[in-house]
Amino acid sequence: MTDSLLTAAVLFGATLISSTFGFGSALFAMPLLTLVVGIETATPLFGLVGPTIAISIAIMSWQEIQLTVTSRLIAATLCGLPIGVWLIRTLPGDWLADGLGVALIGFGLYRLGRVTLPRLIHPGWAYPFGFVAGILAGAYNTNGPPVVVYGNLCRWPPERFRATLQGYFLPTGLAILASHGLGGLWSVHIFQLYGLSLPLVFLAVWMGHWLNRRLPTEQFERFLSGLLLVLGSLMIWR
Repeated sequence: MTDSLLTAAVLFGATLISSTFGFGSALFAMPLLTLVVGIETATPLFGLVGPTIAISIAIMSWQEIQLTVTSRLIAATLCGLPIGVWLIRTLPGDWLADGLGVALIGFGLYRLGRVTLPRLIHPGWAYPFGFVAGILAGAYNTNGPPVVVYGNLCRWPPERFRATLQGYFLPTGLAILASHGLGGLWSVHIFQLYGLSLPLVFLAVWMGHWLNRRLPTEQFERFLSGLLLVLGSLMIWR
């Protein structure tokens, strides 16, 4: 029972972060879930929760999803995936992850310093950011950061930022979920933990939706920059 309560608490926190900012749930949840229930349970369990979060947010904020943007990002990501797989087989160690961590820390500090960066206007910018996301997804399953940076440079308001990211993450999450099922990773225990956690997951989605709509854009961007610093640090000192 203790493990079940801890698992539900971790998933509540992860969902609240993702529902408020649009990303960060896996970063928060996976290390803690691994400590509580082990990696064999944590991976397929979050594989179920991730798409649940994305679908819930998409239902509540579907009007804000930029479908043309997400389609460009997804197409470019698919093109970058094979390169990421190739790089992880040829590059030594964790160069890509360390390089990304340094870049995210630099970007976060740059934004916290209130330096004004150029706003990305042309829709074609989605392709290079999506392509880099695909490379990182193929190598380290970390496709989120480049898309987060892209949305930040496009100056998406908080609600659009949150909703559009879920429109991008949802297809990927569903593919991961299907692969876990086909790979035989599901068990009765995993579905029990998933079912016990659902009420808190839905509560966190609602709370995050409420917080997201009430955060001023400037304050949202400061929090976002702080999260990027944490993300970059964890990628380096993982």
